[in-house]
Amino acid sequence: MTIHLLRHGRTEANEKGIFCGSSDVPLSAGGIIELETLKKQGIYPKAESGYTSGLQRAKDTARLIYGNIPFRAVDDLNEYDFGIFELQSFEDIKDRADFQLWVNDESGESMCPGGESQREFVQRVLNGFNSIIDETRRSGADSALIVCHGGVIVRIMQHLFPDNDDYFQWQPDNGHGYSISLSPEPPQILNQF
Repeated sequence: MTIHLLRHGRTEANEKGIFCGSSDVPLSAGGIIELETLKKQGIYPKAESGYTSGLQRAKDTARLIYGNIPFRAVDDLNEYDFGIFELQSFEDIKDRADFQLWVNDESGESMCPGGESQREFVQRVLNGFNSIIDETRRSGADSALIVCHGGVIVRIMQHLFPDNDDYFQWQPDNGHGYSISLSPEPPQILNQF
């Protein structure tokens, strides 16, 4: 089975460098143009089934690239909930004690005020991912495409490739992603697109 993980196109939040996880922001004008250009280059894989997170930027990315092919929304694949840090820049919040507590937490237990902990996020994402794998296997399909978010892709890649947990290595640029073979095991990266 092959799984394709595609990060949504750019948003204004991406362009401005602000925390945007659970906020349902749209693609930016530049992000739409970039996706259309990449689509013309033919970089995007085909798959037998498609999934997105429940957020508009992921659903719009799927529609722009794949047209009216049906994609099922899986809310467990939504981006991290930054709580009160949502739509704030690092500069805006870097000196806050609650931000420092969260950002320096190595246990994954510290929650963003009003948001979730890293441990909760990872568990949620893996629940969603595993449900897609199970559904794809039950259907007899050989491939599935997931259009989601950078943080979600990182956590899936860290799960599939536990010997390398470098967060920034696994995060693809907007509009890019990975094709991964899950069988035979162990998982193998087939392509970066």
